[in-house]
Amino acid sequence: MPESGAELRVKRLRAALESGRLAPVQRLLSSLNPAEVASLLASLPTRERNLVWDMVDAADNGEVLLHLPEEVRDELIQQMDTAELVAAAEDMEIDDLADFLDSLPETVTRQVMRALSDADRARLETVMVHDPATAGGLMNTDTVTVRPDVALEVVMRYLRKRSELPLHTDALFVVDRYGVYLGTLSLERILTSDPEQLVQKVMDRELEALPVSLPAREVARRFQTSDLVSAPVVDDQHHRLVGRITVDDVVDVIRAEAERNLLSMAGLDDLEDLFAPVLRATRRRAVWLGLNLCTAFLAARVVGMFEATLEQIIALAILMPIVASMGGIAANQIVALMVRGIALGQVGSGNTGALLRKELAVALFNGLLWGATVAAVTWWWFDSPMLALVIGLALLLNLLLAATAGLLVPLGLRRLGADPALAGSMVVTTITDVMGFFLFLGLGTLILL
Repeated sequence: MPESGAELRVKRLRAALESGRLAPVQRLLSSLNPAEVASLLASLPTRERNLVWDMVDAADNGEVLLHLPEEVRDELIQQMDTAELVAAAEDMEIDDLADFLDSLPETVTRQVMRALSDADRARLETVMVHDPATAGGLMNTDTVTVRPDVALEVVMRYLRKRSELPLHTDALFVVDRYGVYLGTLSLERILTSDPEQLVQKVMDRELEALPVSLPAREVARRFQTSDLVSAPVVDDQHHRLVGRITVDDVVDVIRAEAERNLLSMAGLDDLEDLFAPVLRATRRRAVWLGLNLCTAFLAARVVGMFEATLEQIIALAILMPIVASMGGIAANQIVALMVRGIALGQVGSGNTGALLRKELAVALFNGLLWGATVAAVTWWWFDSPMLALVIGLALLLNLLLAATAGLLVPLGLRRLGADPALAGSMVVTTITDVMGFFLFLGLGTLILL
């Protein structure tokens, strides 16, 4: 498989570092944008990362830090002095600055706040009072507003006077005299409509504003379903416009959510540095391994209940892992689908019954297909039709159980306030392992002895 561009850049950079030639490193860094530099830094071991970081253009430090995983960012921030950190924060957008300040020591945060103008400080404080994982935490306060009772010609003169617009501005927000959100006025409408028409005649009243307390995941879903470039954010009490969210912020949310779901299924922290120190990584992973060890002991205890059966029929011990393995794979397939469905808002109480019926039907067909296949192989291998019947039935029943657990466990965990992505896989694997052993050995005891 050919190497990606990122892999080639890392290889070239490491070769230059090992040779002691810094000029090629400097040229490579100058050819990359801040996001690419951040990706490169995250791909390097700690010693090489620190060397490269010292060569990054100081003017790009803030942007690069924003694109780094949190643990890597914290590590590099510890190496920077106060003046460097204040300089890195100078040119950031307010929403980005709010995220950045969360990583800084309190003394540095105070200096950054003092360096801001009164207006920017007030805007920053407006964002920082909100949970970062809500619309209020994602928003920027750089809104451009107009009143509904002015003509489009007046709006155009106002825009020319401003000379520039905030990034990702595709529409202006229409508010009343009290700042209450009424609708949006797209730049397209301004340019293509009769200049003498009033804003209220051509504005779009259908775009719903996002409440300031709306979870970030729901913000991302609304951007996706409505193909938004930007969206207004309003306070929860009076529907007053307080800011806007743009698509670049939502892309970051979607990426972070995808990484979190992927890593949490393995019990890993989505903030963990790929090259984190050995002891720190060991400590984090030990907890997950310990939990899995407890479930393994539970499965072993179930097997131990049938020790006498296993002593008499050795073939059961040989075939036993097949039933548990098939059930675990089937359950985790469904858990993956359920986690995605829950994240996208596609799963709820209204369709749980239909989903369960569908997954049971799939499990039934797969159980009959693969149960018959395994039974046939077992009959041929051990020349025992009754043993073939046992493993075929056990496999069918465990796949039906896997379908039920794979669907209901994530829903149950969400109702309890737990993360389905983090705990779902472990719970259903435990269920299918324990019940797979119990069904196979129990049926073996009943039918063969």
